[in-house]
Amino acid sequence: MSRGVAGGGIGALLLVLVALYFGVDPSVVVNTGIQPSGNTTPNAESRTVSPEEDRLAEFVSVVLADTEDTWHTLFRQMGQSYQEPSLVLFSGAVESACGFAQAAVGPFYCPRDQKVYIDLSFFEDLENRFRAPGDFAQAYVIAHEIGHHVQNLLGIAGKVDTLKSRVGENEGNRLSVMLELQADCLAGVWAYHADRSRRILEQGDIEEALNAASAIGDDRLQRSSRGYVTPDSFTHGSSAQRVYWFRQGIETGDTGKCNTFTADRF
Repeated sequence: MSRGVAGGGIGALLLVLVALYFGVDPSVVVNTGIQPSGNTTPNAESRTVSPEEDRLAEFVSVVLADTEDTWHTLFRQMGQSYQEPSLVLFSGAVESACGFAQAAVGPFYCPRDQKVYIDLSFFEDLENRFRAPGDFAQAYVIAHEIGHHVQNLLGIAGKVDTLKSRVGENEGNRLSVMLELQADCLAGVWAYHADRSRRILEQGDIEEALNAASAIGDDRLQRSSRGYVTPDSFTHGSSAQRVYWFRQGIETGDTGKCNTFTADRF
């Protein structure tokens, strides 16, 4: 059962709230409408892989297909049409419409070509380096990137980019954090609806996802790499924030609860 997604559409509401938060005339935001860009035809791009990578590639494809089932339904309830992203599996480095990227950046979403880019070796890092093993930990990572695609389709990502160009570095980082935490929440929304429709969750799955969210928090990564934390430089959110917002999504299934831009806690 979906909650909080009917009516005028949560995308427009979130855009207005973002505008109000940063002192932008809401009519400017609303009048621009929703403007998804890029090719909307699914197009999986892959490479020759080892048996283990082949298993992971199949897993990624299954999770991607499940997110599509969920978001098609939720977008219909918003009176909109969900446009499926493309999947690109790469090794080492890749050229995207958003520029050149190396595997060290981790999985990412490029709004300019509406593609999700994943180096399968990241899942090994997730288990060994970040100590966040489990299939659902991997599913959370994929669903987070799809959350960015949802933000792009709703026009939220573009508006935040515009707002970031008008503020200083610290406030720009703060905007990035709010965008990332919202993607965490949207990943939780997917899990909520997927489980209720298709019973995807097994015992321990939620704990795996929460562990992954905690493992890749900015504070934990900074403390591990340099021994101290500088919150003003956060771009994805602390471990506690990431856990909080994923839990918000998976416990409510309500996209309306994912407005990190006006929440007291972000």
